[in-house]
Amino acid sequence: MSEAKPVGGKVFTGPFLFFLIITLIGIYFLSKRFIFGIGAVTNMNDGFPWGIWITYDVVVGTAFACGGYSMALLVYAFNNGEYHPLVRPALLASMFGYTLAGVSVFIDIGRYWQIYNVFLPWYTNFNSVLLEVALCIAVYIGVLWIEFSPTFLEAKSGTKSKVNKLMIFFIALGILLPTMHQSSLGSLMILAGNKLSPLWWTPMLPLTFLISAITMGYTVVIFESTISSLGFKRPFETNILTKLSLVIPILLVIFLVIRFGDILMRGQLGLAFNGDLQGNMFLLENILHILPLVILASATNRKSAKMLFLSACFLMLGGLLFRFNTYLIGFNPGEGFHYFPAIGEQFITYTIISAEILLYMIFVKKLPVLSGHGQAKV
Repeated sequence: MSEAKPVGGKVFTGPFLFFLIITLIGIYFLSKRFIFGIGAVTNMNDGFPWGIWITYDVVVGTAFACGGYSMALLVYAFNNGEYHPLVRPALLASMFGYTLAGVSVFIDIGRYWQIYNVFLPWYTNFNSVLLEVALCIAVYIGVLWIEFSPTFLEAKSGTKSKVNKLMIFFIALGILLPTMHQSSLGSLMILAGNKLSPLWWTPMLPLTFLISAITMGYTVVIFESTISSLGFKRPFETNILTKLSLVIPILLVIFLVIRFGDILMRGQLGLAFNGDLQGNMFLLENILHILPLVILASATNRKSAKMLFLSACFLMLGGLLFRFNTYLIGFNPGEGFHYFPAIGEQFITYTIISAEILLYMIFVKKLPVLSGHGQAKV
């Protein structure tokens, strides 16, 4: 097993400067938001009280950030240590994904200066699913930084940190908390009732959201490993990713059986063929789930870095659409309400994504995150 090492190389590369420019543009819109109020940069309204910030940065972003959670399930819960080299990069991506999701919540709240009320017991509504999501995510952000802390110690001392032996409690929390809030993100839209299309409204939403998040976690590990190998001129980790990819078809079959079984039992499948936006988006979402299942059914494809990456891209898009459809496309608050993200909203989301990429580049070059396979040439 290769030891994790800093990739090294220059920080200010072409890609780094590109994402830095996007981030700086987004900071302009962020400044406008905090100076003139949330209405200055967003098209959200009383019918659509959350838009792209919550839908992408939190609902989708935390699912993309489930690599650490999914790998913890595999390595620690199921005691499969051969995947351990994938844990730290997955943990890093999860740490940034969840941290920036927390930042986006702060941006999204109108009276952001009162966000501390969430943590005050005398304001607590114990029947609120949204509160459970907020508290779980807040605690999980802290857990992820604690889990990642041995990396900082190793970078400073140059030796394996003994703190790793104390991590079992936080690893257990790191498995429990995402299980709770990823399922609760589905529970939130059960409350939408008949405002959510029957193509997505179902009492099974908590289960489908959880299974989808775990599946996307493994998918993002494959995606991140491939991109880091290309970007930092590292050998592809195809052997270990091939074994990891065996888990994904199993989870996909479970997800699709539950998804279509539920729709058929409720007699709502016909809505998918109405030819309208919701029906077409439902079909596209599920095609993007079925394609990686077909690709990964072949042993030859599972041994191909290209096909693994292609299946990962399809499934990430499918998971993204599943959440966008549930939270935005399939949601109808009533007559008179329309929503499409404003330019300012979009750029703030691009900034969140760009900031995550920038931080990832810095951390892997300066800290022992990726398994050691030579120095970067970019």
